[in-house]
Amino acid sequence: MDWKAWRRKWLTVPLYRLGRDALPRLSATEQQAIDAGDTWWEAELFSGRPDWQKLLAVPPARLTTQEQAFLDGPVAQLCKMLDEWDTQWVRGDLPPTVWAFLREQGFFGMIIPAEYGGLGFSAYAHSEVVRRIAVRSITAAVTVMVPNSLGPGELLLQFGTDEQRRHWLPRLASGQEIPCFGLTSPEAGSDAASMVDTGVVCRQDVDGRSVLGIRLNWSKRYITLAPVATVLGLAFKLQDPEGLLGDDPEPGISVALVPTDLPGITIGRRHLPAMQVFQNGPTQGKDVFVPIDALIGGPAQAGKGWIMLMSALAAGRGISLPSLAAAACVFSAHTSGAYARVRTQFGIPIGKFEGVQEMLGRMAGNAYVVEAARRMTCAGLDQGVKPAVVSAIMKLHCTERMRESVNAAMDVHAGKAVIDGPNNYLSSLYRALPVAITVEGANILTRSLIVFGQGAIRSHPWLMQEVKALSNPDEQQGEDDFDAVIWRHLAHSVRNALRATGMAWTGGLIGRWPRQAGEIAPVYRRLDRYAAAFALLAECALLSLGGSLKRKEMLSARLGDMLAELFLLSAVLKRWNDEGRHHSDLPLVHWCARDSLARLDRRMDEVLSNLPSRPLAWLLRVLLRPFGLAARPPCDELTRKAAGILLESSGSRDRLVGAVWEGHDTPSVALLERAFSLAVQAQPLLDQVRKAGLADWRIARDKGAITIEQAALIEAYQQAVADVIAVDDFPADAFARTNGSGGGPDGSQPA
Repeated sequence: MDWKAWRRKWLTVPLYRLGRDALPRLSATEQQAIDAGDTWWEAELFSGRPDWQKLLAVPPARLTTQEQAFLDGPVAQLCKMLDEWDTQWVRGDLPPTVWAFLREQGFFGMIIPAEYGGLGFSAYAHSEVVRRIAVRSITAAVTVMVPNSLGPGELLLQFGTDEQRRHWLPRLASGQEIPCFGLTSPEAGSDAASMVDTGVVCRQDVDGRSVLGIRLNWSKRYITLAPVATVLGLAFKLQDPEGLLGDDPEPGISVALVPTDLPGITIGRRHLPAMQVFQNGPTQGKDVFVPIDALIGGPAQAGKGWIMLMSALAAGRGISLPSLAAAACVFSAHTSGAYARVRTQFGIPIGKFEGVQEMLGRMAGNAYVVEAARRMTCAGLDQGVKPAVVSAIMKLHCTERMRESVNAAMDVHAGKAVIDGPNNYLSSLYRALPVAITVEGANILTRSLIVFGQGAIRSHPWLMQEVKALSNPDEQQGEDDFDAVIWRHLAHSVRNALRATGMAWTGGLIGRWPRQAGEIAPVYRRLDRYAAAFALLAECALLSLGGSLKRKEMLSARLGDMLAELFLLSAVLKRWNDEGRHHSDLPLVHWCARDSLARLDRRMDEVLSNLPSRPLAWLLRVLLRPFGLAARPPCDELTRKAAGILLESSGSRDRLVGAVWEGHDTPSVALLERAFSLAVQAQPLLDQVRKAGLADWRIARDKGAITIEQAALIEAYQQAVADVIAVDDFPADAFARTNGSGGGPDGSQPA
């Protein structure tokens, strides 16, 4: 008996049978979710040996001339039309002029190719448009983002028939049709497999002829744009009891396009999501008949709805909410830095207090990393990748950092951000936090079930092949396939264990870095170390827990957090390289690196502390955390440097926060920007007055210590500061209740 035959008989077959017994049964929706989308940079990280040169070779996201013109023209014009206070508290909706402008300028057709009347924009342009709008109006941003990411347009482009594309896409691009998408049911939120919405294949007489179609019954809620939609993308469970489509009586989850004016459809009253007034509400249908060609992709796509949704969501989830989060993080840093520069307490700007600097440093870091990850993800999407795991990471971690930054901004602004009114530029973002955290997959379940749960199977170099071999109903073929991969997997694991141990015990000194790394080569080496450590931890968790890891959600969540931090820090390093490796930006890069590495190390320690196999955990602790050495978070000096970038005018500050507000003219932020600009000019003069021992700049002017022009500059600065720190107030009867119902400050009723 040769070696391979002996190995198969005595080693492979027993392992194969043990694996089949331990393999968890995947539901149909889980299997389809795993099959949907592509793998990308996360697969490099899962390998434990990421190719940094490959990362830097990804072309940076860029705008075309047409896309830049759209931002400079229609987007800037739209932003000047928006007044979120008026929208939220007076109208309860966008003004009719704004709705008309959105239609006329093609905002609803950004992702639709030009051949169908759309703008044909890249993922990066789509993201940039949403980001620019979001700092002016959450209502407008959500209204624009939904048709371009969560609406039927993406599904039609990927899966629709030629006839469906020709019919629907021009109407969607022009705004003639307003779409929404119905997925969430009262009984089924994250667990889409439990939805009770049904569609039964049947024949029905229509205008005197028998038509093959579907009789639909549904109840959906939380559906954005439902109250104004003219066409509904509907997810439901398709049933074919008479075998009119084929042999399967229950094809499963399917997706159809349903005009909302059909008999039997009810559009419910509006929801009010966290006081945000973008159009959102329930929709129901009772015995609604649609022809069979209403199925997106036609009968051939019957029962394939879940994989369609996961594939489309892989693109949309990587763009929409990350764009909103990037806007919020950058805007929080932008306004908080300016406010901390002009607001004084005890005679000095509050930005000089270390407690405030700690907040500013975190906001600066979050703004840098979220924007870096947004650009890198868009670059991947524009290369044609549909990275399902990366999209989940982006939605989860960008919105969580959005929460950190907006809360920190509220703390820095204090009473200025608490008093609501037209001049409060933070309150709408603050109220929108729960919406961002909840929609497109609640963060709790995304963290505990999706990022590592799907990432391990999809992105591991060998695991997917092993799962397919173990799941093969033909055991002989399954054994052959398993034998072909299991030993390569084990060899990979041994090499990675040795590499991870060597890098841990040398503090990452033997880690790799790309030739362009320059001053941040040590960061690459340490990240290389943690990539290897993560890969080894993931292997050991999968080996020791097998199918039960699926139920160890807290452990899975921590491993997912490690994968996410590896991705986010990779994006930071790529951004620094793509922007030209500016030395002045290094405090931001190093702050992000120290923060991510500390988070990585903390999660690794938590995994080791909770791994059920204690001997394995002790061995891994010796291998991966020798002598208990841990990565430290950003030091105080580094935090002060990062915060300082927000407090002074510089190229670094412009690269970090400048573009998101450029060209917009919200009065309250315009006042803040003016005060900040004057502060930079006036502060040296005020310091000069103090050094001269004079109590007031007016005395200095009268004594000739400063010129009349300099005194006028100081006076203008102080008036600008007074305007900035002022808050809104209202007449005493502005909040009067009428007939027991509430109203806005102007007496209007809420939407």
